Amino acid sequence: MNQYAGMARAGGNAALCDLRSDTVTRPDAGMLQAMAAAELGDDVYGEDRSVNRLEAVLAERLGKEAALFVPTGTMSNFAAMLAHCQRGEEVICGKGYHVNAYEAAGASVLGGIALCPLPVRADGALDPAEIRAAVKEDDPHFPVSRLVSLENTHNGLAVPLADMSAAAEAGRAAGLSVHLDGARFFNAITALGCAETELAGLTDTVSVCLSKGLGTPAGSVLVGPADLIAKARRWRKMLGGGMRQAGVLAAAGLYALEHNAGRLAEDHARAADLAGELRGLGAGDVSQATNMVFFTPAGGRNDDLRAHLAAEGVVIGGGGSGAIRMVLHKDVDDGALGRAVQGLRRFYG
Repeated sequence: MNQYAGMARAGGNAALCDLRSDTVTRPDAGMLQAMAAAELGDDVYGEDRSVNRLEAVLAERLGKEAALFVPTGTMSNFAAMLAHCQRGEEVICGKGYHVNAYEAAGASVLGGIALCPLPVRADGALDPAEIRAAVKEDDPHFPVSRLVSLENTHNGLAVPLADMSAAAEAGRAAGLSVHLDGARFFNAITALGCAETELAGLTDTVSVCLSKGLGTPAGSVLVGPADLIAKARRWRKMLGGGMRQAGVLAAAGLYALEHNAGRLAEDHARAADLAGELRGLGAGDVSQATNMVFFTPAGGRNDDLRAHLAAEGVVIGGGGSGAIRMVLHKDVDDGALGRAVQGLRRFYG
């Protein structure tokens, strides 16, 4: 399943409800005000107070020593893998996890790091036995297994803490470090009902995206031990990710942590409502977890459905005949969701 298929929005109609992803959100008035009032400096010199504050806040909240603000989640994961691994070493991960499936194999192409993808269970977790079996012998014919990269949420699924812990411990028992791609970290803890430190404490490093459920224009933060974050900071420079007055974006992140992290349960509830409506229509296969709904229209009518909804100001992804991912976010309120539901009812009525 390619979650990015058919994502470009066709046509000139204004979108009143955009369900393609939670990355399409726009800053609200409060966030724009916080960005305009940000204390700025040159972050490459370590002088942007807003960036420094964001890094300190997230490190403290997740129980880590240090943090690094970067432009994107892909760069955050990449910098983490480069900090953990040397060339010729290996990352064990899930086949469908973002680091393997949707980051253009950058760790291998540019970093010289091998990726060892394992099957992902139906609950989004990796099997500890599979991890143990994937760790390579100390033999010059093989790459050196160095890191396990986990993901939470995965396709919207909040992986239980017990499963995360078992996978992490399987890696650590073999001498590996553990990274978490927590792009939707706050969706995960909302669904699991756990503290931020409970999930973050299971892994050495965590990548948190600010521009998905939290609704900022851009940016991710990598948290972890001070020595690893120092390495990642050097890698950020080599990857071209050093920014100057980045406090404009960091201020949006600080605002989101204070105002948007606590409202994610609303997105989860609206996703459950949308899934219920789709099931009631009996128009195809439906699954839902956290803020995501996956809908496979019967008869492969994806393009017809997309065109119909677009004419009503509702935008969805999902080209071809596979599952359409619909993502709820802060810019889809009850009114916007109602418009989508009415459009679906008219299409299938």
